[in-house]
This record gives sequence, structure tokens and C-alpha cells, in this order.
Amino acid sequence: MWEHRDGVYPGFTKRYGLKRLVWYEPYEDMSNAIQREKSLKRWPRDWKINLIERENPHWSDLYDSLA
Repeated sequence: MWEHRDGVYPGFTKRYGLKRLVWYEPYEDMSNAIQREKSLKRWPRDWKINLIERENPHWSDLYDSLA
């Protein structure tokens, strides 16, 4: 997570300066996490916003809750 926050690697988060974690889903198995990520990428933006707001209505930064 800190790699995204600090922009260590080039990519989407660095390009757009995204620093706040507003939603995540923990997975035990990496292949399930990758499959879920690919699925979410096909969702319309409204669906993604609703997913975030259902669990984090104030769009609070969840980074510290991971520790």
C-alpha cells in the first residue's frame, strides 16, 4: 500500500496522484483477488461509487486501518 501512496512505481495511482484508500476487499488467495479486480474494472462507475459508499459513506482514508 505504501508503494501506491508514495508513487514508487509508475502506473494509474502515480499518474493521477491518488493517495487515499477509500475501499478494499481482503483476500487469502491472490488469484481470487485478481479475478475480483478484473471484474470490478468492467463495472460502470456508478456501481463502483455505490460499492464504496455502502461501506465508507464519508470516503474516509482507510490506510491506517490496515496496520
